[in-house]
Amino acid sequence: MKALVVEDSRLAREGLLKMLANHENLSVVGAADHPATALSLIEQHHPDVLFLDIHMPGESGFDLLEKIPYEPKVIFTTAYSEYAYRSFDFNPVDYLLKPISEERLAEAIDKLKFGTREHESVAETLDMNSKMFIKDGDDCHLVSLAEIRYFESCKNYARVFFANQKPFVKKALNSIETRLPQRYFFRVNRQYIVNLNEISAIHEGVGDGYELTMSDGMVVAVSRRNAVDLKRRLSF
Repeated sequence: MKALVVEDSRLAREGLLKMLANHENLSVVGAADHPATALSLIEQHHPDVLFLDIHMPGESGFDLLEKIPYEPKVIFTTAYSEYAYRSFDFNPVDYLLKPISEERLAEAIDKLKFGTREHESVAETLDMNSKMFIKDGDDCHLVSLAEIRYFESCKNYARVFFANQKPFVKKALNSIETRLPQRYFFRVNRQYIVNLNEISAIHEGVGDGYELTMSDGMVVAVSRRNAVDLKRRLSF
């Protein structure tokens, strides 16, 4: 697994690189002291995982993640606990507070070996006729995948939109995404996965992105990083 370290402090960067050298399942392809430098290395090496500081001069680790044209796994490494809440928007594998011990680092790297966050087992991909059992308080729903318009990320939960319902399920959006048929469902941004059959209109959005109008009137923005892939999916 290819790894990249992004850390503006030289001492912290060198210390982390030294500890990572003890993990044979990781191949460190580079180290950067600033998001701009990191972006160049990411484009060159396409790392599988980032060991990413958050608070850096000029740009933050969050700013960097918004610019990456794919979604690598992320282990945040920071001295600031107050960023933990926002970090959930990026579904990190782990959140390490400095000073980072070898034991705590090993625990985070161990999570990478499972291939999914939160040690979730890999399940089979669903098809559009698959029935999903969703419990919403005292109500229970049995919904076919084709009936679902879109999924919305709500930190460690997801909200499912179908008919006139929008219950929560105790699954992260990344976990749900691994089970959805890619032919019909598309991750338009970090917050939404949409059913392509439920798109009623597409408009140009800000920059190079798009805006989708769903069958229920909901407007969802397609991030610039995903717009090219969406156009490819929906073109002849």
